[in-house]
Amino acid sequence: MKVFKFGGASVKNAEGVRNLYNIVRSQNEKLVIVVSAMGKVTNALEDVLNSFFNRKPDLDANIQTIVDYHEGIVSGLFSDRTDIDAKLELLYSELREITRHKPSLSYDYEYDRIVSFGEIISTTIVAAFIKSQGEKAEFVDIRSSLKTDDNYREGNVNMELSNQLICEAFNFDGVDYYITQGFIAGTITNQTTTLGREGSDYTAAILANLLNAESVVIWKDVPGVMNADPKRYAEVVVIPKLSYKEAIELSYCGASVIHPKTVKPLQNKKIPLCVKSFVDPTQEGSIINEFSFKLELPPVYINKANQVLLTLTPRDFSFIAEEKLSKIFAILASYRLKVSLIQTSAISFSLCIDHNPAIFKNLVTELQDEYEVLYNTDVELITIRHYTKEIVDKLVGEKLVFVEQRNRLTARFVVSE
Repeated sequence: MKVFKFGGASVKNAEGVRNLYNIVRSQNEKLVIVVSAMGKVTNALEDVLNSFFNRKPDLDANIQTIVDYHEGIVSGLFSDRTDIDAKLELLYSELREITRHKPSLSYDYEYDRIVSFGEIISTTIVAAFIKSQGEKAEFVDIRSSLKTDDNYREGNVNMELSNQLICEAFNFDGVDYYITQGFIAGTITNQTTTLGREGSDYTAAILANLLNAESVVIWKDVPGVMNADPKRYAEVVVIPKLSYKEAIELSYCGASVIHPKTVKPLQNKKIPLCVKSFVDPTQEGSIINEFSFKLELPPVYINKANQVLLTLTPRDFSFIAEEKLSKIFAILASYRLKVSLIQTSAISFSLCIDHNPAIFKNLVTELQDEYEVLYNTDVELITIRHYTKEIVDKLVGEKLVFVEQRNRLTARFVVSE
């Protein structure tokens, strides 16, 4: 048994859903198929959420946009739409019913129960289409099996309870394909949670771990793990083999190929992770595994734009010691901010984070209670793994460098044009 994960780009239209089915059918394997929301539906549902939470007049129009988008996909897949239309109408009615009421005071709670509709709708469509082709396929609502705490938008998985429930739900009794959702989960009181943005890869890894899968395959619109973003750089290559450790390093630095939490559940059971192209499934792609020999890797470069560089200096000129660091990170955690880079000196502390204008002003105000705060917005974090002088010169060049860090394998630069 294998676990396949398909992202939103792979099912953005009716042709994509058919392509998914052709890939699945060609495998001759029992599969758990993890599917994300279709296309950019997660972004569209975030618009619905913001209209709902802030009581904006465009709420109904935003919901209708989502309905119309899926309607276009369904019309291209089914000749007899009676069953699928009834299922989808129940979901649309549920979404509308939620948004008719006053929102709670928790944005994160509302985020999870609204944005999760993207995955539920997509898997409802995909499961119905695969079953319509005569396959032994079943839809599974992962929220009933994958259990987390109530840390909304970043749920922590209860592996012990999830193990029991998932093994019961995915038993392959008369079933060849299970179609289920990535990214979302549920609490023991059946509230919806999510695993963090782009968390579908993590879902696939957890399912593979608990079901002792042979492998996980992530199907993307690139031919494997690339040494750079092909949309940004002309000369890029596929990296055919990576170790678990290397994959963790790259995901931590911001590589978008896999979710940062994906590797651990796989490494714990030595389950290989493959990254392949749904555009051309015949290509070999990349494999992430443990290897007994040293891998020769090219320079890998990662660009993270829309960053902000903060530098904090205690107003009383006291040292930046562990106690102060713990308080700073507690403030960052309260805003759900993740640090991309840190650098300390005796009386200053610099950190690079994603720039979120909605919360940034409040963050700075809170930090200013104890620190002098300097910041630069619209900076970029460039990470070069297995760097060479030539690559550093090429990528950094004449840019203004605010922070530079290097170790034996990795060079990182916070820069501005």
